Amino acid sequence: MYLLTFANDMVAQSSFLRQENLLGSQWRCFGRDKYVWQEFKGYVFKIMGGCDKQGFPMKQGVLTPGRVRLLLHRGTPCFRGYGRRDGERRRKSVRGCIVSQDLSVLNLVIVKKGENDLPGLTDVEKPRMRGPKRASKIRKLFNLSKEDDVRKYVNTYRRTFTTKSGKKVSKAPKIQRLVTPLTLQRKRGRIAEKKKRIVKANADAAEYQKLLATRLKEQRERRSESLAKKRSRLSAASKPSVTA
Repeated sequence: MYLLTFANDMVAQSSFLRQENLLGSQWRCFGRDKYVWQEFKGYVFKIMGGCDKQGFPMKQGVLTPGRVRLLLHRGTPCFRGYGRRDGERRRKSVRGCIVSQDLSVLNLVIVKKGENDLPGLTDVEKPRMRGPKRASKIRKLFNLSKEDDVRKYVNTYRRTFTTKSGKKVSKAPKIQRLVTPLTLQRKRGRIAEKKKRIVKANADAAEYQKLLATRLKEQRERRSESLAKKRSRLSAASKPSVTA
C-alpha cells in the first residue's frame, strides 16, 4: 500500500488532487494512468482509504465528501468499540468515501506499475520473512503427504542474521501441531489415564451403591422393629385388665 501524505502543505495537496483528477473519486476506484506529475506517470492506483488532518478516517459506503456522524457498533470499520456493552452503539464522526481537499493522508494500492520507480516502494524487493507455522499449512504449501517430514521444509524460509554481539544465528518458526512419536506417546498416555479414571469412577460408584443398599436395608429393619414394638404396646394396652 502506498501512503500519500500531504502534511500541512495545502497548496501541494489541492494542486495534486485537482491535477490528478482524484477529487470526487470514490473508495476502490482506479486512478487513470496519465498523470500530470511525472513521478506517477503510467501508474494505476486503487483508492483504499484515507483520513483528514484531525484523524477522522474514510468509511466505505458513505457517499459524501465530508464528515458525517453515524451510529456504529463494535466491530464495524472506524470504530473499535473497546469497553462497550454487547450491542451498544455510539455515534462517531467519520468521513465519506469520496476524496476531497480536506484529506491529509490518502491510501493507494498500486494496480499497474508505471515508467519510473517510486523510491522505497517499487525499487526494492523485500522477501517474505515469515512462512506458515502450522504443519498442515506447510504441507499444503509444499504439496506434501502425511508421510513426508515437514521439519526440513521449514529451512527454506529460515532466517539468518547477526546479533548485537556479532554472533551469527539462524531462526525458523516453531512448527505447531506437528505429529511426532513423542506427541503420540503423550496422547496414548492421556487416553490410558482417562481409562484409569473411568474404571476408578465406575468402581467407586459400584461400591457406593452397595453401601447405600446396605444402609437402606438396615434402615428398613430398624423401622420394622420399631413398628413391631409399637404394635405390641398398643395391643397390650387394648386388652381388658383382669380384676381379682
